[in-house]
Amino acid sequence: MTLPSIFHLAQLNLARFRVPAVDPANAPYLAALAEVDAAAERQPGFVWRLRGAGALASGAEAFGDPRVAANLSVWTDRDALVAFVYGDAAHRGIMARRREWFDRMENHLALWWVPAGHRPDLAEARDRLDRLRRDGPTAAAFTVARAFPPPG
Repeated sequence: MTLPSIFHLAQLNLARFRVPAVDPANAPYLAALAEVDAAAERQPGFVWRLRGAGALASGAEAFGDPRVAANLSVWTDRDALVAFVYGDAAHRGIMARRREWFDRMENHLALWWVPAGHRPDLAEARDRLDRLRRDGPTAAAFTVARAFPPPG
């Protein structure tokens, strides 16, 4: 019998629009969001994602840039996140076209372990991204390529 993990994987992914988010050039991306979000929520291992005012408003508020969109979610583990990011057709389609809509950003992704049931906010996510930028990958904040196991 496999015991449930007492930790889940949080992920922050930022993107900076090339032009203001409301520009018609971004319409295909914005139109695809609902499908991609629904696909994520159906993915085995999906736990939670930030909702509310929307990624555009939340990203601008937390990161001081009206063109920054923030995606914050929690997954059971790295394998579940990777299966969605690289395995879901709707998400792959968005990724294939990302240069049409977004500027290249250094250090736009951070992963970290959270206790099961914890829902990080954008302040926590920004802190983890800042740690990753400052210290490189550590157990406190890491990347998909340089992942760390859950505590314990």
